[in-house]
Amino acid sequence: MSDDAQPSALYEAEGMEPEGEDPREWLVTFADMSLLLLVFFILLFSMSKMDDERFRESFYSVRMALGDAMGGTLGGEKIREEDLGVFIDQALIHKQMVENQKRIFSDFRFYQNTQGLEGVVGAHLDEGTITLQVPGDVLFGVGEVALTPEGRKIIAELRDFFIRYHDQVINIRGFTDDSPVRGGRFRDNWEISALRAVNVLRYLLELGIEPGRLTSTGLADLYPLYPNTSDENRARNRRVEFVLEKRIGG
Repeated sequence: MSDDAQPSALYEAEGMEPEGEDPREWLVTFADMSLLLLVFFILLFSMSKMDDERFRESFYSVRMALGDAMGGTLGGEKIREEDLGVFIDQALIHKQMVENQKRIFSDFRFYQNTQGLEGVVGAHLDEGTITLQVPGDVLFGVGEVALTPEGRKIIAELRDFFIRYHDQVINIRGFTDDSPVRGGRFRDNWEISALRAVNVLRYLLELGIEPGRLTSTGLADLYPLYPNTSDENRARNRRVEFVLEKRIGG
């Protein structure tokens, strides 16, 4: 055993500690660390409680504004604090968009009356989406896909309204009834509805509507407004719709 180790061994054997060392010094450090940890967890708890209350207040306000009943969770999970601001911003943008579409819909109702389109062009609003409906038999001849003179006149009237609201994208949707296509130039109702929608789109392009605002879709006899059980109902189901939605970033 070395000379340096002998005093330590002697102290241990006799139950004594080396001179100048307090065996309780570590308790002071431990107490300080415990106190700091306690303060830290109290702060975390306080902040967590504050954020939760702030979340509930903010989310409740958004729910009241939008008429939503989602409760305090989204998809079963609590919304994180950093996501809350984004969520509220998106909700406010959606609310503003819906209000904007309501105003445009109201303006179309007025335009509809002043231009004599009431009874010819139908219109309804659903969650910020404006849908204008024109009977297919007004726009096209029976079994035809080329616009009639009357159809061109109506499209020109709608064009004047579309020009006013350049922030609206327009999806042109063609519909037929469920009557099967037998012979003739067209293969089926899908082709007829698609060509009708495309021809309306092309005419709007000729009238100066921006190409980036327009799309066309042929939907054949899908989504009938009425059961295809009578000639009158089939005529109602043959239609072209203009679906207007606010262009984001436009």
